[in-house]
Amino acid sequence: MSWTQAELDALRRAYASGTLRVTYEGKTVEYGSASDLLSRIRTIERDRQPTGTGKSSIAGLAGYSRGDR
Repeated sequence: MSWTQAELDALRRAYASGTLRVTYEGKTVEYGSASDLLSRIRTIERDRQPTGTGKSSIAGLAGYSRGDR
């Protein structure tokens, strides 16, 4: 699906203000919860990321050693 920047901007503004009703490009959508709204934002952000850049996000836990134990 092709998401627009206007839709993403409207969703972000609504989430930041605590509103569940979003209007963009003449359309109005009401989400059931802030979690639903955030999920939509994350979906659009993920789908709009350029592919083929060779970069990937990795999350992990760093460890360290003092070397004396």
